[in-house]
Amino acid sequence: MSSVKAPSKAKSVSAQANFPKTELEKATIRFAGDSGDGMQLTGTQFSTTSVMAGNDVITFPDFPAEIRAPAGTLAGVSGFDLSISSSEIYTTADCLGVLVAMNPAALKANLIDLEKGGILIVNSDSFAKNDLLKAEYSENPLESGELSDYRVVQIPITKLTLKAVEETGLSFRDGARCKNFFALGVVKWLFVRSLEQTQVWIKDKFKNKPGIAKANELALQAGYNYAITIELFQERYHVSPAVLPSGEYRQITGNQALALGCVAASLRSGLSLLYSSYPITPASDILHDLAHYKNYGVKTIQAEDEIAAMSSTIGSAFGGVLAVTGTSGPGLDLKSEALGYAVMTELPVVVLNVQRGGPSTGLPTKAEQTDLLSALYGRHGESPVPVLAAATPGDCFFMVLEAFRIALKYMTPVIVLSDGGLANASEPWKIPDEDELPDLTQNFHTDPENFSAYNRNQKTLARNWAIPGTAGLEHRIGGLEKDFDTGEINYDPENHEKMVLLRDEKIRGIAKDLPPLEIIGEETNELLVVTWGSVFGPAFSAIKSLQAEGHQVSMLHLRHLYPFQENLGKILGNFNKVLVPEMNLGQLSRMLRAEFLVDAIPFSKLQGRPFLISEIRNQVLELLGESGASSPCRDV
Repeated sequence: MSSVKAPSKAKSVSAQANFPKTELEKATIRFAGDSGDGMQLTGTQFSTTSVMAGNDVITFPDFPAEIRAPAGTLAGVSGFDLSISSSEIYTTADCLGVLVAMNPAALKANLIDLEKGGILIVNSDSFAKNDLLKAEYSENPLESGELSDYRVVQIPITKLTLKAVEETGLSFRDGARCKNFFALGVVKWLFVRSLEQTQVWIKDKFKNKPGIAKANELALQAGYNYAITIELFQERYHVSPAVLPSGEYRQITGNQALALGCVAASLRSGLSLLYSSYPITPASDILHDLAHYKNYGVKTIQAEDEIAAMSSTIGSAFGGVLAVTGTSGPGLDLKSEALGYAVMTELPVVVLNVQRGGPSTGLPTKAEQTDLLSALYGRHGESPVPVLAAATPGDCFFMVLEAFRIALKYMTPVIVLSDGGLANASEPWKIPDEDELPDLTQNFHTDPENFSAYNRNQKTLARNWAIPGTAGLEHRIGGLEKDFDTGEINYDPENHEKMVLLRDEKIRGIAKDLPPLEIIGEETNELLVVTWGSVFGPAFSAIKSLQAEGHQVSMLHLRHLYPFQENLGKILGNFNKVLVPEMNLGQLSRMLRAEFLVDAIPFSKLQGRPFLISEIRNQVLELLGESGASSPCRDV
């Protein structure tokens, strides 16, 4: 196809005016391509622009599990989902309205999620015979008729990008890498989005590489102009700004929120913070982010292994520092022995576990909720530890603060569960006022009279926290059992049992310090859906729509998984049926059955992908004795 020159500004305005605008309440777009095609960057830029436009935005990046999967293969496909809405949303939609596929593998892996009649934008330059073979196509889908259910827009994106950046003198390889910005320009025109924010970002990002910056700007503008002049689309789409609570917002991922929560905890406590971890997907970004906050008294250690990371965290807590470590499933296994040591020494340590698919290496870039029982019971001996779980990317911030509140008040390690979905997904997050955050000021023990490290607060049962080496407060702690009265080593059987019961009572007593649970819907109903973690988004979306239709269903979301809030048992007793959707084989449902003797019905999904709204909706309808509808974008 011949090159297309950029039209004049007057012509651009005139051409744009010829296209009708369709007002949408919500739109879902996915950019998909090879892992080197910049799909995450493209999706992030579009979502940032949409946030600036006032939309509520939920994103869900999907990374390939293999670091160097062969280019153009199904294993190497990378995707980025985003839903933009004129009202508050809690998860991306089940079906895509627009799919941008940069090669055949991206098309094959993602077409199932595109709604019938949806817009399919493909890079036709990437559909050569070899490209099709790598994607396991026996014939070209652009010619076979299998895409007849969709509005297919074929664009020679690679050729047009190279033509657009020709003046910069970049090599073929470097010039072709700008094709993601060409695709972004096309989609920005389609959804009436300004180029300005991305242009500013490009200038700042590549300020030390002016040639690359110029090429990306040219590709972005070329894609936008191409959509105008070639008239690929019959209409443009507009999503009005959402009405959200007033305040200052920023786009935030779960991992960024965990990092900021740690910084906020340091500021609210007046203590320096040390984060020690071993790099592991999908938790590594927490370490990267915290390394930028040195001026806030934050110190970071990239340890040589998970055991060293956990051990240095324990040492930091002993020294009177806010101590936190992060990991994912396999790393939690390796930390378990030292975590038991933290239980015995009763030190305030926070462990951030960003769950991924397992066992072993499993699905390192995919999300699961399979570490719940490991967090509760994955240590030898009776080693009770409070366990919390975040519901949304922004909620990760508040769960870290809650973890530190509990750890400092009760002198105990605390585990916070996130997952790969929350870690990489993003949403607009209302920045809280500092005065709204909990006061974590810590009063260290300073009185040397009759001092023992294991003297306790009679209300919380927390032991003293004294800075080691302080005159008159010199002390030792260790992994051997402690005497109930003096804290010295004691092997007496009755004393051991007394100490086991004491540590258990301390952790169970945290329940008295937790706010009562609030039900979403009627307090007595036919069915209660109980969720935890990232299942909140799709479940809440499904339940709110079912309630609007008059169905007898309520919802309860748990952030405190151990100990449970005190009114949980009473709530469960008010419903005839209890459904527990989880990305595991029913771990929370087992806990509810054991603790409250209720017939909690597990609903499991272990595909490395989040629940669809329709999946939860249909399961609820089935339990209510009604039939659900098939997904609008696939046959189920």
